[in-house]
Amino acid sequence: MGADHITKNSTMQEVLEAYPGAQSALFSRYHVGGCSHCGFDPAETLEQVCGRNNILDVQEVLSYLRQSHERDQQVQIMPQELAQALKSGQKIALLDVRTPEENEFAHLEGARLVTEELAQEILEQWPKDTPIVVHCHLGVRSLSAVSFLIDEGFTNVRSLAGGIDAWSCQVDPTVPRYAAAPAHSK
Repeated sequence: MGADHITKNSTMQEVLEAYPGAQSALFSRYHVGGCSHCGFDPAETLEQVCGRNNILDVQEVLSYLRQSHERDQQVQIMPQELAQALKSGQKIALLDVRTPEENEFAHLEGARLVTEELAQEILEQWPKDTPIVVHCHLGVRSLSAVSFLIDEGFTNVRSLAGGIDAWSCQVDPTVPRYAAAPAHSK
């Protein structure tokens, strides 16, 4: 089901497939889906989730999800576009928001794994216009990280569309691919 066909009767599974950043968007704006208290079942409809979470207006939530998805699309960089930028010598800070185990298994050359110390350094010391590309496994966690950085005033941040998996498929097949992880660690 495409993004154009999401309605109040769509299941949360369909919403998350159409809008990969939906869970983060729902949590940041409405505190829905981020913990056991406000979580949802993938089989629940959007209307059901809105009804039991502070009686949210379904049309407002749908509108917000569409806007959030459009913003997500604008901050993504395609793997080939990033490869070309790096090849041409552009200085880009590559940040990896995956787990240390994922990073150990497969990583992009020159990327830095984000630790608490690095995150603090970025927020406190890096110029807000630093060119940054964030990546994860499939491009979901990196979208959340980019949204956070934008909210913190960073103006030149992008998320690698499709994550390291897309990089391996489209740019560098020597980067190992690994099985999809549970939805919370995409």
